[in-house]
Amino acid sequence: MRKSPGLRAAAAAAVATAVALTLGACSPSGDDDATADGGGKVTITVGDRPSTEQAAARKLFEDKVAAFNEANPDIEVVATDTVWDAQTFQAGVAGGTLPTVYKVPFTEIQSLIRREQVANITEELEALGFAEDLNPQSAEIAQDAEGDYWGIPVRPYAIGLFYNRALFEQAGLDPDSPPTTWDEVRQYAKAISDATGQAGYAQMTTENTGGWMLTSQIYSLGGSIENDEGTEATFDDAAGEEALTYLQQMRWEDDSMGSNFLYNMTDIAKDYAAGKIGMFLSVPSAAYGAAVNNYGMDPQDIGLTAVPSGAGSDGGVLAGGSVEIFSPTATSEEITAALKWVHFLDLEKFIDEEVAKADAAATAADGGTVGMPGIAPVAPEQYATYQEWIAGDVNVPLENLTGYTEGLDELELKPEPPNNTQEVYGILDTVVQKVLTEQGVDVAAALADAATTADAKLARSGR
Repeated sequence: MRKSPGLRAAAAAAVATAVALTLGACSPSGDDDATADGGGKVTITVGDRPSTEQAAARKLFEDKVAAFNEANPDIEVVATDTVWDAQTFQAGVAGGTLPTVYKVPFTEIQSLIRREQVANITEELEALGFAEDLNPQSAEIAQDAEGDYWGIPVRPYAIGLFYNRALFEQAGLDPDSPPTTWDEVRQYAKAISDATGQAGYAQMTTENTGGWMLTSQIYSLGGSIENDEGTEATFDDAAGEEALTYLQQMRWEDDSMGSNFLYNMTDIAKDYAAGKIGMFLSVPSAAYGAAVNNYGMDPQDIGLTAVPSGAGSDGGVLAGGSVEIFSPTATSEEITAALKWVHFLDLEKFIDEEVAKADAAATAADGGTVGMPGIAPVAPEQYATYQEWIAGDVNVPLENLTGYTEGLDELELKPEPPNNTQEVYGILDTVVQKVLTEQGVDVAAALADAATTADAKLARSGR
């Protein structure tokens, strides 16, 4: 893969639908009571414990805490129950009530670094030798301009284009040759719709997912959503118009998008699994897990390829994930202990053969997904070794996903918008919905109005 120019991507809410352990907690970590017990033991609080409603995931998390505590008698991990919340984070910083370590979306880390609301962990990370374990491509998103580390990126992902191989065959299309441009997506969508009566292409449009997927399209066409500083909307340009025009043409000229134009992430995966959708954009691990494990789709009907590009455009792929951050009030000893916890929880299965094989076997036995391709949090060479370790338990049809894995090698990973990401996505939701439900919408005017609204939001954010 090409080196990313600083991934700052997010949509952690989407990833959380597929990865239970992404949920978490918040509790004091910087006061005397939470630091040591008088016997040299360092006590840290960790976020991301699943809620009581997720009994199995909660038990797994607590088992990991117990195993870590047993293996590290000089450290005591105390798990708590609050997930990242932008509304409460500032109060947590001001009151010193953040956990020692927990996850935030990719979109947040650079602004937290600028405000010094997270700890610089460079010294402790390098002292432990953990920096060399990280994938330098994704590690950049938690580094500043000087190369210092302010967090550990985990569970990174890149958006892909899912397609239904069975519907492709019914439409006379080769499922081993998925579309590589948006012109081809349009052609394939019409062919599927005409031959099967199903939606050839569908788009998420609600709960900020419409703006999220439109961002992926705009990126693929060489555009952007905000300027680098996050002070001005930039989506009202040629790439933005082109992305929306494709949707408008498929909806109104080709009638190839079905009749549901209010999809969220869950519902679109459900209809895809039911054979009602030919193609759609989503997070690979989340959508695959939902379609197969929740809605019973035959894995052999699933195809996955890279996000298509525009004709002749040098586009990129939208990437995201979570970053483990460390409390700005944490001591060096607490940071070191917390880094060991993160390494154990998020990275060890990629580095330790015994752990890798045990985790893969247990996941497969529980009906989970093993071997779904994606961006690794660890160095590429190590990730290749990890894939060899778990080969015997892989339960996804890798031969049907090669368009995605090979396509990523040709595309630049691009961060999500750096400022007020979800609010901007919400603004774009309304634009996508309008284009798909009102015939004859002036795309350029709709984008210009949305940009004006977004600019006002960005100006008030105080960046």
